[in-house]
This record gives sequence, structure tokens and C-alpha cells, in this order.
Amino acid sequence: MPSRVPAIVFIGGGPRTAGVLERLAANRPALFEGPLHLHVIEPHEPGSGRIWRYDQDPGLLLNSTAADVTMFTDASVACDGPSLDGPGLSSWAAGVLDGTIRDVPALEPHLLEQLRSLTPASFPTRQLQSKYLEWFFRRAVASLGPDVTVTVHRDTATAVAPAAAANPDAGAHRVRLSSGAEVTADVVVYALGHTDSALDDESARISEFAARHGGFHAPPSYTTDVDYSGVKAGQDVIVAGMGLAFVDLLVLLFEGRGGRFEERPDGELDYVPSGAEPRVWAGSRRGVPYHSKISSTLRGEPIARPRYFTADAIDALLAEHHELDFRTQLWPLIAKDAGYAYYRELFTGYPERVLGTWTSFESRFDAVDWYSAAREELVNFSVPDPALRLDLEKLDHPLSGCAFADHDAVQRSVAAYIQNDLNLRTSPDHSETLALFTALLFVYMDLGRLVPQERLNARSQQAIHGWWHGFFSFVDSGPPSHRLREMLALHRAGLLKFLGPGMWVRTDESVRRFVAGSFQSPVVVDASAYIEARLPSASVERSANPALANLHDAGWGTEQRLLTSEGAHSTGKLLVSGNHQVLSPVGTPQNGLFAVGPWTSGWGAGAFARPNTNAAPFRENDALARRLLTTVAATLEGAGMSASASVPAPLPN
Repeated sequence: MPSRVPAIVFIGGGPRTAGVLERLAANRPALFEGPLHLHVIEPHEPGSGRIWRYDQDPGLLLNSTAADVTMFTDASVACDGPSLDGPGLSSWAAGVLDGTIRDVPALEPHLLEQLRSLTPASFPTRQLQSKYLEWFFRRAVASLGPDVTVTVHRDTATAVAPAAAANPDAGAHRVRLSSGAEVTADVVVYALGHTDSALDDESARISEFAARHGGFHAPPSYTTDVDYSGVKAGQDVIVAGMGLAFVDLLVLLFEGRGGRFEERPDGELDYVPSGAEPRVWAGSRRGVPYHSKISSTLRGEPIARPRYFTADAIDALLAEHHELDFRTQLWPLIAKDAGYAYYRELFTGYPERVLGTWTSFESRFDAVDWYSAAREELVNFSVPDPALRLDLEKLDHPLSGCAFADHDAVQRSVAAYIQNDLNLRTSPDHSETLALFTALLFVYMDLGRLVPQERLNARSQQAIHGWWHGFFSFVDSGPPSHRLREMLALHRAGLLKFLGPGMWVRTDESVRRFVAGSFQSPVVVDASAYIEARLPSASVERSANPALANLHDAGWGTEQRLLTSEGAHSTGKLLVSGNHQVLSPVGTPQNGLFAVGPWTSGWGAGAFARPNTNAAPFRENDALARRLLTTVAATLEGAGMSASASVPAPLPN
């Protein structure tokens, strides 16, 4: 029987590809015994890739603690392949220091100092994270064994085309690289991570306005990739967006320009300027930054898993309804789980703050719907202090309905909100916020596992990728608490001003400047610089990545389109099947083409996660790796071939 070595090409070599490589090694003995050739096409360092690369500002941090970061598919992960324990970031750092982890290149002095000071509760720098991710990539490659070769191409994929029909043994696809080289493959996996998009019409118009009038405009982009040298010292800058991109922006514009923070005797921070700083006017839809990370510990009885948003509950809904609606059927279960965890911590951790026993409250809470008068009556009686009652709508829009009389009222309100958030999330006396955090995290991890995406109506798919992801990020994925303390210090120094909720921005030809304000305030400011501090929205049609743009332009892939009561709506994401296979514009699977990541229509889990949480990215990695192995096995079998007994020499890097 003719034989050859099948090849898989990964376009993108960041942490997602590293995780799939580890899963290929774990699953290969059971699914594909023959040799393999793997190609990883990545212009940056493999493992960390572009987003997590070492070459970025050393002041930028993860928004997760060292204890909450791992790349290993541990025993908690519900997957078909074998689990594999290994060191998370915190344990890896300790192992590098004590010499038990030796396969790490020499680190620079400032990284060694970070290792020495790192604790499980530390927020590591992204530079340190890059070294962990690169180490994991090398480990994953080594675990594949001697009959698998991995060739890393420090290049950019530009296109994928069908292989020549005259040579079917060469593989089904040709992957073209910017260098002019080509790689043949039986299977291609698009694992690009976060990607940029070409400017939409509105952003292009704004950039043209800024250029025409000598101003500055930064459209939605990855903060660390933007050149902010056009923002001058003392210049007013309008900033739209107060999420994680905004936090990074403040680092670059203030500490990154030589300023520093000093701690006062009362524990607050003062900002000592360098003189190179601009003055920032910030606003957003909510008008406040993401919630601080939590430093408290639970006092009461922790929850183990969701109580209402369960497999049985979802199966019952699927049996009764052809399509599910997120707002009317799923969100009430999620909200009730959030409330259950929150009130359990109040009752069992702070019994002096409630009336009655947890046992009594629990039995009555089980019997009522979240959105019901009975639930409101139960909570109002049992929790006398209104400030301790969980209001998820107020949590989502904390300044909704507020009408601010003047500039000072806006400043006082937003600053007070930030300070109160810090008090709640860093105080040892309010661990109910941690219980809420945990409950939402459990549901976020389980949503994609329990709910088939194809059984959601179009409106719900929009809600999940839009509102739900935004709400979860706002509550559970905020910055370290010291970043909010720094915001307050910058505000006190007069270098950070707040525009409030319901922010708007327009161009004004009469003054040749940007003008901004809030729908809830009479405050209006103008500036020659405008920064949109948020990530680019997904768009396959306007993708700045050449391989993804080619996938669309060649007609092999398409954007996901949802038919709602308002008409057809594109999510901008690449349409993929439940097993990550690329789908054509008419919905047929493209043989040998797979895609995974936040720009696909899948659930979009991140590339790494907390240990021991049955994390969604690890479940996805395992399922995809198994699918890839069965695909190459079937490809050889269908061609009447066997796997070669030897591996050819790898192609040059």
C-alpha cells in the first residue's frame, strides 16, 4: 500500500495552537499511530504569539493572578482525551527559581526579580507570561514524540489554495507564505487569536477628519500596538471606552511616559507627573471602569456548581422548545444562580446582616422565579439593608437614570463609584462579591458545553456574543484593584476627567476638533485627539489578516449571518460548525479546513484559564485535536494509503 506522512498546518502559533499541540500529543496514541508532520506559521515567537509577546511595555499586566493561569488540561476537564497535570504560571515560576524546571532560557534580570517577588495572588507582567507560554509550547512539541516533526515558519500565511489535482499525494491544500514559500497540508487550522480589521466607514471618516485638521485619532485596536507619540504633553484627549484597553492606555500614557505613583500614609496613591502626560477625558456607555478584581476570601459555605443552570434544566428546555431564547429562558436561570451564591454567602458568612436562617431562605428561594414579586418580597424581608440586596440590572448600569447637573457632579459620582467598588471588592467584610464572581464564572464556563449554539434563536446568539459577554467581562474580568486606585490618583492630579455614562463623540468642522459629552450630563468638551479604547469588532470581510481575508474572498468561508425580526444581521465572525470546521457561504463543511478563536462563531473561550475549573478552552482544544487526528486518519484511508513508517526531514524555518 502506498504510504506518506500526513501534514497539518496551523496558521497562528499563539497559546491556542500550543494547547491543541498538547492535546494532539495526549490523544494520538489512541487515535492515530502513524507519523505526522506539523507546521506552525507564526511571525512572532511561537507560544506567546502577537498578543502575549515579550516585546511590549513592561508595565502591562495580566488581569488574572498567577494562581489563576494554567495551560494544562487537568483532571477537572470533561473531555474524551486523557488529562495532563502540569504547573500553572505560579508553580512554573517557583520551579524555575528552585531549578526543578530547567528547560527555560536564561531570563533577563528584571524577569528574575519578578519571579522572586511573585506570589499566587500577584498579577504578573505580560512579559513574564510570554515566557511561560513559550515554555509550554516547547514542552508540547517535545511531548509529541520522535515520529512527529514540528516545523515553525517565522512567516505570515497569506492564502490557502487547493493542491494540484495531478499530485494528490502532496495533500489537499497549499498554504502560501509572505516570503513566497508554500507548505502543503492535508488539514489547515486557522488559529489566529485576536485579529485586526480594516477601518469601517465611520472610523475611516474620523481618521480622515483628524488628519485633515492636524489632530490625532486611534481607531479600535490593540492598545500596545498603537503609536501614541502623536499625543503631546498637556494635550486634551477624548477617550471612548473604560474597559481593559482603557486600563492599558493609562499605563502607556502615564507611567509609560515617566510618571510614577507613590503611596501615602493613609494607603491612597499620589501621582507624581513627569510633565510628558496628556489630560484624558474618559467616558463609555456605562461611564465607569470594569469592576476591580476581588481580594477577599469566602467566609461562608461555597457553592460547588450551578444549582439552576444545569444540564438537566437545559435538557428539559431543549425537549420542550425547538429554539431557546437567552433572555426569557436562560438568563433567568443564570440570574437565579448568581443570586443563590450571593445570598448563601451573606447568610452563612454574615448571619448578623440577615433575618432568618439559610435553610429557610434556601427552600423558599428554590420555589420562586428570579423575576417574580415573591422573590423580591423574600429578599426584602430577609436582607434589611437595601445596599446588600443584589440588583443585577443596577450592577450592569450603575449610573442609569442619573442626571448630573454639572461637571463637578459627574466627577464626584464616578469617583465615588470607583471608591465604593474598591471598598466592596477589596474589603474582607464583603465576600458576597466573590460568591457572585464565582457563580457567574461557573455559568460562563458551562454555557457553551450545555447549550447547543444551533438551538438558540438569532436574537439569543446576538445577546450571548454581545450583551452577555460584555456583562460577564464588566463584572468578572476587570483589572487588578491597584489599577482603580491609580485611576483615582490620576483623577485627583487633574489628569483624568470623567465624561459620564451614555458618552457621545462627534466631529465639528467649525472648530476642527472632536467634541464629546454624555446624554446624562450638560458637560461638553472638545479636543484635537480622540482614542477609541476598545478592541476591533470581528469582521471577516474587513479582516486585516491576509489569510483570513483570503478565506473570505476565495469563497471558502463566510461571516455568520443571523436572521432576526429586524432583518439579516452579520456578527462579523467566521462561520464554523460545532466541531470547528469552516463552513461555506451555503453552510457546507469545507473538508480539511478548521478554525478556532474569538473571531469564529464558536463560543470564543480564551486560550488559557483557571486551573481545576473544567475550563472551556481546554475542552475545545481536546475535541479539536481528536477531530484533527481522525480527519488525517480518514484522509489516508480514503486515499488507500497508510501512514509512512518514517518522517521526512523538516522544512527550513
